[in-house]
Amino acid sequence: MKHHTGLILAAVGTGAFMSALDGSVVNATLPVIRRALGSDVATIEWVVTVYLLVVSGLLLSFGRLGDLRGHKRIYVLGFGIFIASSLLCGLAPTAGALVAGRAVQAVGGAMLFANSAAILTTNFPPERRGRTLGLQATMTYLGLMAGPSLGGLLASWLGWRAIFYINLPIGLLALALSLRFIPADRPVRQVERFDLPGAAAFMAGLTLLLLALNRGHAWGWASLQTLGAFVMAFALLATFIALERRVPAPMLDLSLFSRRLFSVATASAVLNYICLYSITFLLPFYLIQGRGLGSAQAGLILTAQPLVMAIVAPLSGALSDRIGSRVLSSVGMLILACGLAFLSRLGVASPVAHVVAGLALAGLGTGIFISPNTSALMGAAPRGRQGIASG
Repeated sequence: MKHHTGLILAAVGTGAFMSALDGSVVNATLPVIRRALGSDVATIEWVVTVYLLVVSGLLLSFGRLGDLRGHKRIYVLGFGIFIASSLLCGLAPTAGALVAGRAVQAVGGAMLFANSAAILTTNFPPERRGRTLGLQATMTYLGLMAGPSLGGLLASWLGWRAIFYINLPIGLLALALSLRFIPADRPVRQVERFDLPGAAAFMAGLTLLLLALNRGHAWGWASLQTLGAFVMAFALLATFIALERRVPAPMLDLSLFSRRLFSVATASAVLNYICLYSITFLLPFYLIQGRGLGSAQAGLILTAQPLVMAIVAPLSGALSDRIGSRVLSSVGMLILACGLAFLSRLGVASPVAHVVAGLALAGLGTGIFISPNTSALMGAAPRGRQGIASG
């Protein structure tokens, strides 16, 4: 390769680290932010919720824009938006202003997430794709691992605003690396147009669906608000599918799912993340409320999972370049299932070592699974659809 592939990986990896660090730091310091801004719990929850809603709704759109306008262009613009909005979040005088800043930050985050894997896939040869995606995953897991402890230190020493200001030096470094070393890519099909109606229907439908799932417990699952949101979400998503079948240049090329490898890899990724984030959501409640541990001690225990994932992911990715993805992905999911079964048997009196072992086992399974599966998914998509696959 003529390009500086190591520096391309450094640019994308730094962005992955920053994004993961930001999310984990904010989640860990929400109680501190709530007290500082004098907000209620329902309002401060939107600091996290609005970010997830906006990112989820825009991933496909920005992946598609990357295919049409160039992945580097969208990726670099995403850095600019993310850095500027991090400053706005740090300066926010009220909880409402912070929520608005996080919504803007999510736009930049979606640009980064949707194009990072596509940049790596197009700039590295297929025989190095698994190892490269594994190293990117390692940077993500390091950010997740460092977030809770770093957030606590920054909030206690410098105040909660510092957790957003930390994005500025990291983001500027990644932006400089990206501008200098990521090659400008030419869109494969410049004659195609962006599917704006499809993008609007998808974002509106997915946002309403996630909103109903997220707020259903507060509104009541049988309430008019929740049921109405579900009905409108499914109607909009059905409209989206109908539009994508008719337009000549769809935002989501449904023909990708006719490729068995792409469909299986995508479905496997969904199942893996359901398992992974169930652990991420439930275990802090178990440790803090069920076991009475402090947040610092609980955070230390929870690092067992991302630590193992960070170590294993690049090794599994490199191995998949040699032997393929199928065996490793299957073994990884089997180990993850064993880890979940182990964690499901924890009780109030279970030794802490058992908790750590269960988290490490789940992390081992996910670390083995994620790089080969992502490599298979990206490899199954043609060059002109890399952004869609990445999103």
